[in-house]
Amino acid sequence: MTSILGSPRSVDAFLRAGPESFHEWVTRRQSALMVGCVAAIIIGAGSYGAVMGSWRDSWQALYTGIKLPLVILLTTAGNGLLNGMLAPLLGLNVTFRQSLAAVLVSFAITSIVLCALSPVALFIVWNTPPLTAGTRLSSPEYGFLQLTLAVFVALGGIIGNVRLLPLLRHWAPNPAVARNVLLAWLAGNLLLGSQICWVLRPFIWDSKRPVEFIGPEGFHGSFFETVFQAAWRLIS
Repeated sequence: MTSILGSPRSVDAFLRAGPESFHEWVTRRQSALMVGCVAAIIIGAGSYGAVMGSWRDSWQALYTGIKLPLVILLTTAGNGLLNGMLAPLLGLNVTFRQSLAAVLVSFAITSIVLCALSPVALFIVWNTPPLTAGTRLSSPEYGFLQLTLAVFVALGGIIGNVRLLPLLRHWAPNPAVARNVLLAWLAGNLLLGSQICWVLRPFIWDSKRPVEFIGPEGFHGSFFETVFQAAWRLIS
C-alpha cells in the first residue's frame, strides 16, 4: 500500500483496483493502508476545502482546508463503528476493523475525486460575486455556491461508496445483501457526515461574523434545514 498512493500512476491503480485488491487491503493489518488513505484525505479534501474557503479570504481558505478533512476523518471513525454493527444485521459478517478499513478506503477515493474537482470548484468560486459585508445569507449567489460545492462533495461521496460495491459483493452471500449494506452505509454517511459538517461549518460563511474556526452557532439548526432554505431561495 505504500506505493499505491505515491504517484499519479499508483493513484490510478488505486482507483481502478478490483475486489480482490480491496479485500486484501481491508483484511490485512497494514498500517500503510491507514497512512496512505489518511494522506489522501488530508491532501484531497484539504485542497477542495481551501478552494471553498477562498470565496471569503485566505484565512477562511486555511480553516476550511483543515475542517473538511477533519469532517471526513470524524465521519470515518463514527461510521466505521456504525457500519460494523449494521452489516451483520443485514446479512454481511464483517469485523469492526474491516468495516473501518473499508470506510477509510471509500473516503480516500472520495477525497481524490474532490481533489480532481478542485479546479472546477475554483472556476466557479472565481466567477461568483465575492462575499462582502453587503452579502446576505438570502443572496442568490450565496445559495448557488453553497449548493454547488455541497453537490460536488455528495458526488464524491457517492463515487467513493459505490466503489465498495464489488468488495461487498465479494463478501456477501448474494447481490441483494451487498446492495442493502451499501445503501445503509450511504445513509449513515449522509446523516452523520452532514451533522459533523454542520458543527464545523466548512460550507457556511456569515459576512457579519469574523473569520473563525468554529462559531458559536454550530449546535443550532441543522445541515438539511440550511440546504433546503438555500434551494428554496434559488427557486422562489
